[in-house]
Amino acid sequence: MTSDREATSDRDAEFDHDAETAIVTGATGGVGSWVVDRLADRGVEVVGIDLERPEGTRANATFRAVDLREQAPTWESIHEIDPDAIVHCAGIADPFETPSTRVFENNTMSAYNVLVAAGRAGVDVVWTSSQASYGALFADGERVPDFLPVDEGHERRPADAYGLSKLCGEEIAKSVARRDGASVTTIRPATIFAPDSRRTRPPRETDDLSADDVGGNFGSYVDVRDVCRLVEAALATDVEGHETVLCAADENYLGRPTAELVGIVCGELPDDCDLEGRQAALSNAKAERVFDWTPAYEWHDLEEEAAGPDWT
Repeated sequence: MTSDREATSDRDAEFDHDAETAIVTGATGGVGSWVVDRLADRGVEVVGIDLERPEGTRANATFRAVDLREQAPTWESIHEIDPDAIVHCAGIADPFETPSTRVFENNTMSAYNVLVAAGRAGVDVVWTSSQASYGALFADGERVPDFLPVDEGHERRPADAYGLSKLCGEEIAKSVARRDGASVTTIRPATIFAPDSRRTRPPRETDDLSADDVGGNFGSYVDVRDVCRLVEAALATDVEGHETVLCAADENYLGRPTAELVGIVCGELPDDCDLEGRQAALSNAKAERVFDWTPAYEWHDLEEEAAGPDWT
C-alpha cells in the first residue's frame, strides 16, 4: 500500500529509533491507525491490537483481536510478540456517547493491563493520556487556569470519567516506571485533528466563531501527524523512568488572541498570564526540550485531503 502520508515523511526524518518490532494498541482508531501507518512505513514490524482485526492487509503490519480489559490475553500477547516497544493508544474517548462507568472501566483497566505487562517484560512504553486530565474538556462550567500557558506541572483536576481515567493511567505509568524500572512516556495531546475525516477538522477562520464551543483548552489542538512524530521522538530518546509531555500546536485555531478566548470562556485571566497573540494555551516547550520535537503541521495543512489507512 502506498499512503498519501509518505509525502510528508521528510518532516520527521531526524527521529531515528532502534525499535524493530512494536505493538500498537487501538490500532484501528483515530490515532492508533496513524501510528501503525507511520511506524510500518519506517520498516518497523508492527503488531496492531484492537477489539477487531481490520479487513485488508498492510505491509509490515499484522493484527490481533484482543480485549485489553482482559488481563490474560493482554499479557499473553505481549509475551508472545516480545516487542521492542509498545505504543498504547487504545481507549474510549467520548463520554457523551458512552456511559461514564464504561469509559472509566475500559480506559483504566486497559492501561493497567498493558502498562503493567510491559513493565514486567522490560518493554519501553509510549502512551497517550489527554489534556482532559486537566479538567479542560467536558466540564460543567470553566475554572480559570492557575497560570497560562498551562504546562505539565499544572494541577490536574479532571471533571469527567474520561479525564479521570487518564489521570489514573498516568498514576499507573508512574508506578510501573518506579517499581519495574521501565521507561514510560506519557503524551498529553490537545484536541487532535486529522486530515482524513471532516468530523475531526477545525472550523475555518472565516466561520462564525461566536457559537463555537472553544472549551477549556481555548482552541488548542494538534495534528495527528504531529502526535505520531512525538511518539517516534519518544521512542528515539532514552527516557529514564516516567516522563510526561504535552503535545500541542504553537497557536490556537480560532483566529483570535488566546487571552481574549480565555476571557470569553472564563470571564477573567489568571494573574500569571504570559500569552502572546494566538499562542496556544497549552505549552509544548517541554516536548521540544526533552525530545527535540516541535509541531510541523498547522491546521491549515488539514485542507489537504490525505487518505486514511487502506486496511481499516
